[in-house]
Amino acid sequence: MKRRLHDLGLGIRFALGGGREGWVRTLLTAVGVGLGVALLLGAASVPRLVDERADRIHDRQPFSAGSDKNTRGLKASLLYADADTEYREDTVGGKLLRPAHADPVLPPGLSAIPAPGTMAVSPALRDLLDSSDGDLLRQRLPYEITATIGDAGLVEPSELYYYAGSATLSPDTGASSAAGFGNIGEVRPLDPMLVVLVILICVVLLMPVAIFIATAVRFGSEQRDRRLAALRLVGADARTTRWIAGGEALAGAALGLATGTLLFLGGAQVLGPLGLWSFGFFPGDLRPLPWLALLVAVAVPALAVTVTLAALRSVVIEPLGVVRGARARRRRLWWRLAMPGVGVGLLLLSQNPGARNAPVSVLPSALGIQLGDYTDSLCIATGATLVLAGLITLLPWLVEAVVGRLRGGSPAWQLAVRRLQLSSGTAARAVSGITVAVAGSVALQMYSVGIHDDFNKVTGADASRAQYTVLADYPDAKLAERMTASFRNTPGVRKAIGSVTSYVSWPGPVPADDIRPLTTLTVGDCATLRELARIDSCQDGDTFVVHPSGDPDKAAWVDRTARVGQPVNTAPDEPGVPHKLWTLPASARTVVGRPDPTGGVQYGIFATPAAIDTSLMTSVARTSALLTVDQEVPDAAEHIRNTAAKLSPQLQVRTVRTIERDQQYTGIQTGLQAASLATLGLIGAAMLVSQLEQLRERRRLLAALVAFGTRRGTLAGSVLWQTAVPVALGIGLAVAGGLALGALMLRIIGKTVTDWWLFLPLAGAGAAVIGAVTLLSLPPLWRLMRPDGLRTE
Repeated sequence: MKRRLHDLGLGIRFALGGGREGWVRTLLTAVGVGLGVALLLGAASVPRLVDERADRIHDRQPFSAGSDKNTRGLKASLLYADADTEYREDTVGGKLLRPAHADPVLPPGLSAIPAPGTMAVSPALRDLLDSSDGDLLRQRLPYEITATIGDAGLVEPSELYYYAGSATLSPDTGASSAAGFGNIGEVRPLDPMLVVLVILICVVLLMPVAIFIATAVRFGSEQRDRRLAALRLVGADARTTRWIAGGEALAGAALGLATGTLLFLGGAQVLGPLGLWSFGFFPGDLRPLPWLALLVAVAVPALAVTVTLAALRSVVIEPLGVVRGARARRRRLWWRLAMPGVGVGLLLLSQNPGARNAPVSVLPSALGIQLGDYTDSLCIATGATLVLAGLITLLPWLVEAVVGRLRGGSPAWQLAVRRLQLSSGTAARAVSGITVAVAGSVALQMYSVGIHDDFNKVTGADASRAQYTVLADYPDAKLAERMTASFRNTPGVRKAIGSVTSYVSWPGPVPADDIRPLTTLTVGDCATLRELARIDSCQDGDTFVVHPSGDPDKAAWVDRTARVGQPVNTAPDEPGVPHKLWTLPASARTVVGRPDPTGGVQYGIFATPAAIDTSLMTSVARTSALLTVDQEVPDAAEHIRNTAAKLSPQLQVRTVRTIERDQQYTGIQTGLQAASLATLGLIGAAMLVSQLEQLRERRRLLAALVAFGTRRGTLAGSVLWQTAVPVALGIGLAVAGGLALGALMLRIIGKTVTDWWLFLPLAGAGAAVIGAVTLLSLPPLWRLMRPDGLRTE
């Protein structure tokens, strides 16, 4: 062992003190490894980043006094109300605050509760309000800015958030009381189908990184082999030379670790505040878990030494030269097929068509899943890894088998083919990363499309009848009237209807073992009621008993409460609360309800404003409006939100959507987009470094060919063909493997493939990356073909 450590140290000295050539080779290796290490550190930081974001969200959630041990004995410290809004494509979060006493509890990021008429804003919201793009938003938030929310009160640097002070906030207007901040709330476990998706994402995104690191430590292998032959000439044995080569790779990997750490830290500082795909983070939150960082620090150098030693097993290094044994026999196919075969077997073992009801796997708590039996998760992860790794092992065999049969053609084609025949393994390694990335992306896309409908809820809304709803979570008939009048005068609004809804109960005697009948009372003008029920004729002063269509049980329940000519109690049905009685007129007609524009069906008692004194409606429910909008009017939605804010900052403006997407699914899709961009950028940069390193190794050969009269265009064409042939084979293999893996992953959850042609844009993206890398390598190629490339030291 001591001797081997000495040999490794000697290799490190050669790498760091081998002159200009040695430094260039070591730096190329360091850059290549560093790119991979940066992404690995980013992946190792995801669990902590998720926890930090969750903690920031929970820390600013208010909680009320309760009976549990954490909140027992606490008193209300302040009143609050949510005042979130949207501005164009961005969400603007906010809360209205009113202290309950002189020393209220403070939300994180604030040093004091804003006074009435003032607000504290996030830095990003301040910048938006100060810009010309924030004109309409300034009308919606007419408060004076007196403070800035600190980082502790924000989820990410680019978040738009504010706290505004209010002097009128009260429980009667929908406000809630808070005893403090830091409500964890209910944690929703990740859907089993999304668990499988997360596993596949981790495998697909990290495998290209490991592949490239393994490729980067082999940069300069031909020159290294010649140098090792010189060591054999001075007396070193074969094993010693291999360990010296491992030491050189270890030096490059160690520098790569340092380079990757710097890239990771710099990338966190730059990318965090940008908020790509509405996802940003504070640089301090992006920290790798210590044990994962240690694993990267140990695994990368170990991988460098292991790959180097394994690569030299097929190389015979003698004092007078180097003989590569890789071409002495054809590559064997059986074990290359066995690897994906085992992976397919593991995936088939983990299949569970009832996944929605019986989770197929359990991931660490950082992903929101309880720990337990994770056998299926391990089978899925291992199976997918083996299938993708099998594609990597199949690619060299496929390239060798195809190029070995190629003959004839133009000089550029012949040069390219001959080069591939001599070193098909190098060509295959160069495109193995993109092969895995494309295959994994195809499988991910197939799986994502296959489960798409399960996470899209059809709401039943009719967006042709109304495009926006405005809600207040408390009954206020006067507010409903103001809403209708104000929205009708808002730019872009064609039609506005408003209603107020509360609960009424039967005040008469009820058997002890029975439930007191309860239904809703909705007040609105005739135009509004016609949108909610099938009413032929209507005049102000009319009342209706509305039955839900096709549900006799609910209709009977309504009739038990709404008895024509009999009173109902409009006050909350609670002990100690006196009844407020209103008599349902004997002229009330029975009609059938119809779905409103949002897809909901209302029933119970409908009344026009002249039929009831709305001050009797004290049972908490809601006030709402439905708006039909002219979409051709610029910023119609912003004008609507501004009108709502003038009426009450607590009004919620919502878009009527026919389909609603699951937030967990949407969040994973967003993370996948960001991670895919990072991986694709890494692959492109890594391939460029690899291409430049290969050209640098061949500069003397290229210069010699030019000196003997070979046209530069012929050599450039040969380089293009050398890239195109392995790329075409690799992408073809990737598409086939990706389709197979995607179909298997869908089978695990009992789904079928819905689109077999979605690989086309993914394959095109992979080819585009390689094309861009090839074009970027042409200028260095032109420089390397100059006559001074024949010079040597």
